Order: sequence, then C-alpha cells, then structure tokens
Amino acid sequence: MAERVGRERATGARAAASLLRRNRDFRRLFLASVISLGGDWFLFVALGGLVIEVTGKAFAVGVLIMAQELPVFLATPWAGWLADRFDRRRLMIACDVARTALCTAFLAVGPRNLWLAYVLLAALSVFAAVFDPASSASIPNVVDPKDLPTANALSGSLWGTMLAVGAALGGIVSTVFGRDTAFTVDAVSFALSALLLARIHRRFSEDRTGEEHVGIARATAETARYARRDHRVRALISVKFGFGLAAGVLALVAVFARQVFHGGDVGFGFLMACRGVGALIGPFLGHRLAGRDHERLIPTIATALAVFGIGYMALGAMPTLWLAGLSVLIAHLGGGAQWVLSSYGLQRLVPDRIRGRIFAFDFALITLSLAASSLIASALADAIGPRTAVMIVGGLALGWAALWWFLTRDVRATPIFEGCGEAPIEQLAPIALAVE
Repeated sequence: MAERVGRERATGARAAASLLRRNRDFRRLFLASVISLGGDWFLFVALGGLVIEVTGKAFAVGVLIMAQELPVFLATPWAGWLADRFDRRRLMIACDVARTALCTAFLAVGPRNLWLAYVLLAALSVFAAVFDPASSASIPNVVDPKDLPTANALSGSLWGTMLAVGAALGGIVSTVFGRDTAFTVDAVSFALSALLLARIHRRFSEDRTGEEHVGIARATAETARYARRDHRVRALISVKFGFGLAAGVLALVAVFARQVFHGGDVGFGFLMACRGVGALIGPFLGHRLAGRDHERLIPTIATALAVFGIGYMALGAMPTLWLAGLSVLIAHLGGGAQWVLSSYGLQRLVPDRIRGRIFAFDFALITLSLAASSLIASALADAIGPRTAVMIVGGLALGWAALWWFLTRDVRATPIFEGCGEAPIEQLAPIALAVE
C-alpha cells in the first residue's frame, strides 16, 4: 500500500510539473500570481497588525476587511463588463501597474493617519475587482481542456500556498524590518506580475470580432438572466455567498493572535499561514473527493462548507496558539475546497463570452456577505468576547451547509456537467495524495 501511494505521489508531482513545463503561458500566469499574492499577504499582515495595535478593537479589523471587500461589490457591474469587453491580458497588466503605484502610497500610513490605510485598501480593491474575474475567466483559454482540472486546482491551491508563505514571512518581516518593508514588497510584487503577464502570448479570451458589444446595463441584465435561468450556475454562485456570511471570522484571526494568545505579528502570521496550508491542500483534496468526472461535486462542496464551520467553532475552545493553528488549518481545508470546486464548476458551465461577468457577479456576492459578516463578527467579539463570537459565526457556516444541501436537491438529481464535455481528472487525483 505504501509503495502504491508513493508511486501515486510521484505521478502527481510529475503531472503538476508537466503542465507548468509544457504550457509556458500558463507557467507565466501562475508565477505572476505567486509573486503578487505573496506580496498581498505581506500587506494584509502588516495592516492588520497596525490596526489592532493602534485601536485595540476587533471592530477596527472588521472595518479594514469591509474596506477591502465592499469596493469589489460596488465595482462589479463595470468590472465584469470590462473583463468580457476588452483584452483580459492588457486589462490585468493595467491593474497591476495601478496597484504598484497605490502600494507605494502605503509608506505614508502611520498611527496618526490610520484612515489613509482604509482609503488606499479600498482603491486597491477596485482594481482587484477587475483583475480577479478576468484572471479566473482566462484560465480555460490559456490551457487545453484536458488540463483545466489540474490548472484550476493549481491556481486555487496557489492562493493557499502564498497565504502560508506570504503571511508567515510577512509577520516576520513586519516585526524585524518594519511595516514599510512589507508595503514595499507588495508594490514590487505587482510590478513583477505585470512584467510576466506582458510576456504571455496566448489569448485570454475568444475572438470577439463581429460580436455585438453591449453596454454595462444590458450586460448586467444579461448576466442576471443567465444565472437565474441555469439552476446549476445559481447553485454554484450561492454557495460562496453563504460562505461569505460566515467568513467574517477572518476578522478575528488578528484578535486571537494578539489579544487571546499574545503572539503579536508573528502569531498573526502563523495563524494566517495555517489558513494558507489548509487552503493549499483543500483544492486538491476536494477535486479528489468529487470523483473522476466530478459526479460528486455538489456533495463535496456541501461537506467542505460544513468542515469550514466546524473548524472555526473548534477555534473558540483552543487553549494554545498551536492548537488554534490546527483548527484554522482544518477550517480552510473545507474553505479552500468549496471555493475552488465551485469556481471549477463555473469555468466548465459558463461560455467565454459571459464568463468574466459571471465571475465578477460571483465575487461581488461573496465580498458583500464577507464585508457584512466581518463587521458583525468583530462587533460580537468586542461585545461578548472573541471565543464566543467565533463559535457563533462558525455555526452559521455549518447551518448554511445544511440549508444549501437542501436547496440544491434539484441540481443533485442529474449529473451537473451533463452535455458539457466534462474532462476527466486522471492526472489530478494523484496530486491530492502528494500534498496530503
């Protein structure tokens, strides 16, 4: 048995390496994301530590997350329209250049002008609102259909990888070298990402020649009609919205690190790194559990969402920082799996001409619910204590998992990818074993 697992691990590693080696353009897109995501977590750890240090209030961290998430929701109508109307690669490069300039402005942020951090973070999020759906919508165009499951899992686990590495290093760098260094690292990361994207040759979208171009209002209405008409798309979008209602517990991570366990920025970085490890493994494990042809996609997503809730409910009872890290890791095994599997479903189901708008709508719903949840969770933490608050909000995720399972009974009645030419994941399953 051990020998077979060893062979599968080696096969999984070769499969992942094969895609990155064979597809130069996907490799550059992947590396661009590696660099910029790592810088992002340097920034977030530094800002989260600064806010809790200056204010001492969990609610201030909740407002910080709201400043990061709410602009994405507000920008959705034109962000999705841009991702489907213009060249996605050039659009992403322009966003990276703008974010490079904005990140340098964080060097002016300090205890006396903390408000500036909220303003700059909101401005960064406006460009992220365009960049993220454009990137997700581009993946099916950058890889061959048979490689899409592997590319989806690699991209999803990348978020967790760089959260683990970026948050851990960000906490150390912020403590040892100062927060300005962390801000500078993020600015440089966006510049390097833009350079890598500029060297990609594959088209990020299908040819739009001869296609009628519609305005933002009409494009938004078309998106809403499409999501309402296809119950599978509606189900995959709604799961992230419900996840966001409970994901406000993320506002409490800094509170647990600094006020419950007295770990400072290093403790904050450690908990965020545990979150990243879970989000790294979760996508691969989720794809494996969903089945060779993803026939168990809906049950796996529901289970993953329940695991997310249980993990954070357990966090409220953990006596040490190390055990708290384990709870966070388990929670994000589920969080990472449900996020990537629902995104993969949308990539397979939604045609390219509207894919950018669907992903923008998807991101908008979760950012709206996450912003509201962050304020509620942080206010609860100030009122009744972080331990009780995190148990309550974790329970919301568990409750939503049960409700979503009930509401998607019609989707479970037939194969979700019936008629879509679903690609098998022969090369993906061993990858999960390689990271377990």
